[in-house]
Amino acid sequence: MEGASFGAGRAGGAIDPVDFLRQPQTILRVTTWIFSIVVFGSIVNECYVNRNSRDSELLCIFNENESACSYGIAVGIIAFFGCIFFFVVDLYFQQISSVKDRKRAVLLDLGFSGFLAFLWFVAFCFLANQWQQTTMSRAVSQGADAARAAITFSFFSIIVWVVLAVRALQRYRLGTDMSLFATDQFGTDASAAYPGYPAGSGIESTDTYQSPPFTETLDANPKGYQVPAY
Repeated sequence: MEGASFGAGRAGGAIDPVDFLRQPQTILRVTTWIFSIVVFGSIVNECYVNRNSRDSELLCIFNENESACSYGIAVGIIAFFGCIFFFVVDLYFQQISSVKDRKRAVLLDLGFSGFLAFLWFVAFCFLANQWQQTTMSRAVSQGADAARAAITFSFFSIIVWVVLAVRALQRYRLGTDMSLFATDQFGTDASAAYPGYPAGSGIESTDTYQSPPFTETLDANPKGYQVPAY
Protein backbone atom coordinates (compact mmCIF):
# COMPACT_ATOMS: atom_id res chain seq x y z
CA MET A 1 0.00 0.00 0.00
CA GLU A 2 1.48 3.29 -1.08
CA GLY A 3 2.13 5.61 1.82
CA ALA A 4 1.06 2.93 4.28
CA SER A 5 1.81 3.26 7.97
CA PHE A 6 1.16 0.39 10.42
CA GLY A 7 -1.05 -1.39 7.93
CA ALA A 8 -3.23 1.60 6.98
CA GLY A 9 -3.09 4.18 4.21
CA ARG A 10 -2.52 7.88 4.40
CA ALA A 11 -4.50 9.81 6.98
CA GLY A 12 -7.73 11.37 5.80
CA GLY A 13 -8.56 8.68 3.27
CA ALA A 14 -12.16 7.68 2.70
CA ILE A 15 -13.50 4.69 4.66
CA ASP A 16 -15.37 2.06 2.68
CA PRO A 17 -17.74 0.28 5.11
CA VAL A 18 -17.96 -2.81 2.92
CA ASP A 19 -14.19 -3.21 2.64
CA PHE A 20 -13.84 -2.55 6.36
CA LEU A 21 -16.31 -5.28 7.26
CA ARG A 22 -14.55 -7.70 4.92
CA GLN A 23 -11.18 -7.22 6.56
CA PRO A 24 -9.93 -10.33 8.41
CA GLN A 25 -9.25 -8.27 11.52
CA THR A 26 -12.83 -7.00 11.62
CA ILE A 27 -14.19 -10.51 11.17
CA LEU A 28 -11.99 -11.76 14.02
CA ARG A 29 -13.17 -9.00 16.34
CA VAL A 30 -16.83 -9.71 15.61
CA THR A 31 -16.20 -13.43 16.10
CA THR A 32 -14.56 -13.07 19.49
CA TRP A 33 -17.25 -10.55 20.47
CA ILE A 34 -19.88 -13.23 19.82
CA PHE A 35 -17.82 -15.81 21.71
CA SER A 36 -17.67 -13.54 24.76
CA ILE A 37 -21.46 -13.16 24.72
CA VAL A 38 -21.89 -16.94 24.55
CA VAL A 39 -19.55 -17.52 27.50
CA PHE A 40 -20.83 -15.00 30.02
CA GLY A 41 -24.42 -15.35 28.77
CA SER A 42 -24.37 -19.12 29.29
CA ILE A 43 -22.92 -18.77 32.77
CA VAL A 44 -25.31 -16.03 33.89
CA ASN A 45 -28.46 -17.64 32.51
CA GLU A 46 -28.01 -21.37 33.10
CA CYS A 47 -24.93 -22.06 35.21
CA TYR A 48 -26.55 -21.06 38.50
CA VAL A 49 -28.82 -23.80 39.81
CA ASN A 50 -30.59 -24.73 43.04
CA ARG A 51 -29.05 -27.50 45.06
CA ASN A 52 -32.49 -29.03 45.48
CA SER A 53 -36.11 -28.02 45.11
CA ARG A 54 -36.39 -27.03 48.77
CA ASP A 55 -33.33 -24.75 48.72
CA SER A 56 -33.73 -21.38 46.98
CA GLU A 57 -30.04 -20.55 47.10
CA LEU A 58 -28.38 -20.49 43.69
CA LEU A 59 -25.04 -22.25 43.37
CA CYS A 60 -22.48 -22.21 40.57
CA ILE A 61 -22.76 -25.33 38.45
CA PHE A 62 -18.97 -25.69 38.27
CA ASN A 63 -18.38 -27.78 41.36
CA GLU A 64 -20.36 -25.21 43.35
CA ASN A 65 -17.35 -22.93 43.05
CA GLU A 66 -18.54 -19.34 42.87
CA SER A 67 -15.07 -18.20 41.77
CA ALA A 68 -15.32 -20.23 38.56
CA CYS A 69 -18.56 -18.61 37.48
CA SER A 70 -17.43 -15.14 38.55
CA TYR A 71 -14.15 -15.45 36.66
CA GLY A 72 -15.85 -16.66 33.47
CA ILE A 73 -18.34 -13.79 33.62
CA ALA A 74 -15.62 -11.22 34.30
CA VAL A 75 -13.42 -12.33 31.40
CA GLY A 76 -16.42 -12.45 29.07
CA ILE A 77 -17.44 -8.89 29.97
CA ILE A 78 -13.87 -7.58 29.57
CA ALA A 79 -13.62 -9.22 26.17
CA PHE A 80 -17.05 -7.88 25.18
CA PHE A 81 -16.20 -4.24 25.83
CA GLY A 82 -12.63 -4.67 24.60
CA CYS A 83 -13.89 -5.87 21.23
CA ILE A 84 -16.18 -2.85 20.94
CA PHE A 85 -13.37 -0.45 21.81
CA PHE A 86 -10.88 -1.85 19.31
CA PHE A 87 -13.58 -2.15 16.66
CA VAL A 88 -14.01 1.62 16.90
CA VAL A 89 -10.22 2.11 16.90
CA ASP A 90 -9.93 0.05 13.71
CA LEU A 91 -12.74 2.04 12.13
CA TYR A 92 -11.01 5.39 12.72
CA PHE A 93 -7.42 4.15 12.55
CA GLN A 94 -6.87 5.59 9.07
CA GLN A 95 -7.97 9.02 10.31
CA ILE A 96 -5.07 9.11 12.79
CA SER A 97 -2.50 11.41 11.22
CA SER A 98 0.27 11.00 13.81
CA VAL A 99 2.58 8.03 13.29
CA LYS A 100 3.29 7.96 17.04
CA ASP A 101 -0.41 7.73 17.83
CA ARG A 102 -0.79 4.90 15.35
CA LYS A 103 2.12 3.12 16.97
CA ARG A 104 0.55 3.50 20.41
CA ALA A 105 -2.77 2.13 19.13
CA VAL A 106 -1.09 -0.91 17.58
CA LEU A 107 0.95 -1.58 20.72
CA LEU A 108 -2.19 -1.27 22.85
CA ASP A 109 -3.94 -3.74 20.57
CA LEU A 110 -0.99 -6.12 20.80
CA GLY A 111 -0.82 -5.96 24.59
CA PHE A 112 -4.58 -6.25 25.11
CA SER A 113 -4.93 -9.17 22.69
CA GLY A 114 -2.10 -11.06 24.34
CA PHE A 115 -3.53 -10.36 27.79
CA LEU A 116 -7.00 -11.56 26.78
CA ALA A 117 -5.55 -14.70 25.24
CA PHE A 118 -3.93 -15.44 28.60
CA LEU A 119 -7.15 -14.71 30.52
CA TRP A 120 -9.14 -17.01 28.27
CA PHE A 121 -6.53 -19.73 28.68
CA VAL A 122 -6.89 -19.49 32.46
CA ALA A 123 -10.69 -19.46 32.14
CA PHE A 124 -10.68 -22.56 29.96
CA CYS A 125 -8.40 -24.48 32.33
CA PHE A 126 -10.30 -23.30 35.42
CA LEU A 127 -13.77 -24.09 34.10
CA ALA A 128 -12.75 -27.43 32.60
CA ASN A 129 -11.07 -28.51 35.84
CA GLN A 130 -14.05 -27.55 37.98
CA TRP A 131 -16.47 -29.21 35.57
CA GLN A 132 -14.55 -32.48 35.81
CA GLN A 133 -14.90 -32.37 39.59
CA THR A 134 -18.62 -31.58 39.48
CA THR A 135 -20.95 -34.25 40.81
CA MET A 136 -23.76 -34.81 38.35
CA SER A 137 -27.27 -34.36 39.70
CA ARG A 138 -30.65 -33.51 38.30
CA ALA A 139 -30.10 -29.79 38.81
CA VAL A 140 -26.61 -29.92 37.33
CA SER A 141 -27.77 -31.85 34.27
CA GLN A 142 -30.19 -29.04 33.41
CA GLY A 143 -27.32 -26.61 32.91
CA ALA A 144 -24.77 -29.09 31.58
CA ASP A 145 -25.08 -27.89 27.97
CA ALA A 146 -24.50 -24.28 29.01
CA ALA A 147 -21.44 -25.29 31.04
CA ARG A 148 -19.98 -27.21 28.09
CA ALA A 149 -20.70 -24.25 25.80
CA ALA A 150 -18.85 -21.88 28.15
CA ILE A 151 -15.84 -24.20 28.23
CA THR A 152 -15.84 -24.76 24.46
CA PHE A 153 -16.11 -21.11 23.50
CA SER A 154 -13.47 -20.20 26.07
CA PHE A 155 -11.11 -22.46 24.14
CA PHE A 156 -12.13 -20.92 20.80
CA SER A 157 -11.58 -17.46 22.26
CA ILE A 158 -7.97 -18.34 23.06
CA ILE A 159 -7.31 -19.08 19.39
CA VAL A 160 -9.00 -15.92 18.10
CA TRP A 161 -7.23 -13.60 20.54
CA VAL A 162 -3.87 -15.19 19.73
CA VAL A 163 -4.52 -14.56 16.04
CA LEU A 164 -5.43 -10.94 16.81
CA ALA A 165 -2.19 -10.55 18.77
CA VAL A 166 -0.19 -11.97 15.84
CA ARG A 167 -1.87 -9.59 13.41
CA ALA A 168 -1.13 -6.65 15.70
CA LEU A 169 2.51 -7.75 15.84
CA GLN A 170 2.63 -7.91 12.05
CA ARG A 171 1.21 -4.38 11.81
CA TYR A 172 3.80 -3.14 14.29
CA ARG A 173 6.66 -4.69 12.33
CA LEU A 174 5.26 -3.30 9.10
CA GLY A 175 5.24 0.19 10.53
CA THR A 176 8.82 0.01 11.84
CA ASP A 177 10.46 -1.74 8.88
CA MET A 178 12.96 0.78 7.45
CA SER A 179 14.44 -1.52 4.83
CA LEU A 180 12.00 -0.20 2.24
CA PHE A 181 13.89 3.08 2.20
CA ALA A 182 17.21 1.44 1.27
CA THR A 183 16.39 -1.41 -1.08
CA ASP A 184 16.26 0.79 -4.16
CA GLN A 185 19.42 2.71 -3.38
CA PHE A 186 21.88 0.21 -1.93
CA GLY A 187 22.85 -3.34 -2.55
CA THR A 188 22.00 -6.16 -0.22
CA ASP A 189 25.68 -6.89 0.50
CA ALA A 190 26.88 -4.88 3.46
CA SER A 191 30.46 -4.90 2.13
CA ALA A 192 29.46 -3.64 -1.31
CA ALA A 193 30.95 -0.31 -2.34
CA TYR A 194 28.86 2.78 -2.63
CA PRO A 195 27.46 2.97 -6.18
CA GLY A 196 29.24 5.45 -8.40
CA TYR A 197 27.86 7.97 -10.79
CA PRO A 198 26.06 6.56 -13.79
CA ALA A 199 28.07 6.18 -16.99
CA GLY A 200 27.67 8.87 -19.61
CA SER A 201 27.16 8.56 -23.32
CA GLY A 202 30.50 6.82 -23.82
CA ILE A 203 32.23 9.62 -25.81
CA GLU A 204 33.94 11.34 -22.93
CA SER A 205 37.72 11.38 -22.84
CA THR A 206 39.65 8.79 -20.89
CA ASP A 207 42.06 11.43 -19.56
CA THR A 208 41.63 11.96 -15.89
CA TYR A 209 43.31 15.40 -15.94
CA GLN A 210 42.87 18.37 -18.20
CA SER A 211 45.36 21.18 -18.74
CA PRO A 212 44.47 24.57 -17.31
CA PRO A 213 42.72 26.99 -19.64
CA PHE A 214 45.72 29.35 -19.71
CA THR A 215 48.68 27.85 -21.55
CA GLU A 216 51.01 30.81 -21.24
CA THR A 217 53.84 30.42 -18.84
CA LEU A 218 54.01 32.96 -16.15
CA ASP A 219 57.16 34.98 -15.79
CA ALA A 220 58.83 34.49 -12.45
CA ASN A 221 59.87 38.16 -12.35
CA PRO A 222 57.22 40.28 -14.00
CA LYS A 223 58.31 43.47 -15.70
CA GLY A 224 58.30 46.59 -13.58
CA TYR A 225 59.33 44.73 -10.47
CA GLN A 226 62.82 44.03 -9.29
CA VAL A 227 63.93 42.00 -6.36
CA PRO A 228 65.64 44.33 -3.90
CA ALA A 229 69.19 43.49 -3.00
CA TYR A 230 70.03 43.41 0.68
